[in-house]
Amino acid sequence: MIVSKTAVGTSKKQPKYKQIINHIKEKISTGEWPIGSVIPSQRELAVHFGVNRSTVITALEELMADGLLEGKIGMGTVVINNTWTLLATNPPPDWNEYVQSGLHKPSQAAVQEINRDESNKSLIQLSKGELAPDIFPLATMKAVMQRVTDRLETFGYEEPRGYLPLRQALSDYVKGLGIDASPSSILIVSGGLQALQLIAVGLLHRGSTVFLERPSYVYSLHVFQSAGMKLSGLPMDQQGLMPGAISEQKKLRSGDILYTIPCYHNPTGVLMSEKRRQELLGVCEEVRLPVMEDDIYRELWLDEPAPPPLKAMDKHGHVLYLGSLSKSLTPGLRIGWIIGPEPVIERLADIKMQTDYGASSLSQRVAAEWLSSGLYSQHTQMVREELKIRRAAMLGALELHMKELVDWHTPAGGFFIWLKIRAKVSMLELFSKASRQGVLLNPGNIYAQETDGYLRLSYAYAALPQLEQGVRKLSEIVASLSR
Repeated sequence: MIVSKTAVGTSKKQPKYKQIINHIKEKISTGEWPIGSVIPSQRELAVHFGVNRSTVITALEELMADGLLEGKIGMGTVVINNTWTLLATNPPPDWNEYVQSGLHKPSQAAVQEINRDESNKSLIQLSKGELAPDIFPLATMKAVMQRVTDRLETFGYEEPRGYLPLRQALSDYVKGLGIDASPSSILIVSGGLQALQLIAVGLLHRGSTVFLERPSYVYSLHVFQSAGMKLSGLPMDQQGLMPGAISEQKKLRSGDILYTIPCYHNPTGVLMSEKRRQELLGVCEEVRLPVMEDDIYRELWLDEPAPPPLKAMDKHGHVLYLGSLSKSLTPGLRIGWIIGPEPVIERLADIKMQTDYGASSLSQRVAAEWLSSGLYSQHTQMVREELKIRRAAMLGALELHMKELVDWHTPAGGFFIWLKIRAKVSMLELFSKASRQGVLLNPGNIYAQETDGYLRLSYAYAALPQLEQGVRKLSEIVASLSR
């Protein structure tokens, strides 16, 4: 829940605790904070009003005495009444009941907090899986958009699979990766996450199992569980997912599927070797387990190009290939794609049309221009050079400040370094303490319960001086919790 920037109806001459009371009463009276909703934490209110927590507690105690709020164990402070509507014939709905009974499961509390804090510019963002603003090609993007708008004619909804020139440009692009895909076997989606949602809703069976690396970023989402699927983690090593674990599954069923991130895996940064890719595809074909290959980090190689995609080795339509411009260009365009057998693409296109009637026509035209003009290839080369500098900066900071505290492997590409803390520390305490000291990071246990004691650090977003500063602060926190 967000606290508004202004508390309308309050006066600066009022005591601070009165300002807090008036602010909360207004939120309740207007229905913004309905009955059953959890109000912001004492810490958030204290930060917003620039007071200590005792002032917040005084205000909350008065509102509790008025019968508007109640503290509930495990939830926080909850709105239980609205004195402005007690006399109404029909009381307002308890929206909290609807929220809790909705089909789509909420993100983990830690993930929700990270998502909120990633827009806080005062924090050192070591969590963010996004390119830094100074890497964004602003001048080139303006030129591309001008070029597109100069040629623009009337446009509306695109055909279900997406803007044909973009699909043709993608067909040409993936040919360079060894994937032979006609435009009719490509579906344009609004980013990689929508690809997962469409597959979950349009192809997978309720009760089926999604196999995936353990850990995996999908554990921090609920896209598959919300559609009634189960997740089953498979072990991995520094060569990637271990195919033998699939062969050992005794109850593979029709409808089960494998989800994998072979290139610069999120969160571990592991690059699957070419030999391992061949072994994995061979096992999946043998046991008839279809594959979702999420290849959104492919262009972010730093040492040498990644091995060919699984899809390039796929001769039987066994692999659905997912790509996106969100990591390599900008998430703002909201452009991704799925490549697969035409009947599958047709089915997913139909589901997409029922969902949003197609990705933005303008974004698709801009993406087509980037790909077909050769600018995207030039841009990714620049991105790799920038990321190489950032990776070196973070590795240097880790070596300087944390080599006695954590272990890590140098990633061959992508955004992330996966740290193993040697001492046993409370990850909740570490995360909270880092946040209070202005550093946002991702604890490993949001990616799998077994990875408690790990951290995922991103070197892609924070400015270079902040990378060193953030790692130094982190080292002090880990050291203090290890005693």
